[in-house]
Amino acid sequence: MRMGSKGKPFYRLVVKEKRSKRDGKYLENVGTYNPMVDPSEVLLKHDRIQYWIGVGAQPTETVASLIKNNPAEAAE
Repeated sequence: MRMGSKGKPFYRLVVKEKRSKRDGKYLENVGTYNPMVDPSEVLLKHDRIQYWIGVGAQPTETVASLIKNNPAEAAE
């Protein structure tokens, strides 16, 4: 879900029904992605992401790469 003003994107990683609108209603917010800072800031709720994948949710290619490149830390 894209947030932020024109030219300054900020994204929420959300769980949605496949048929819903891009910025429409969502089931749960599972993280954020801010590409405007250097390095990019990615905050993920790994336990909730694993739950949703476990019940059949399919991440988009972009979200899958964010999950892969930002693994859960052992301390969480």
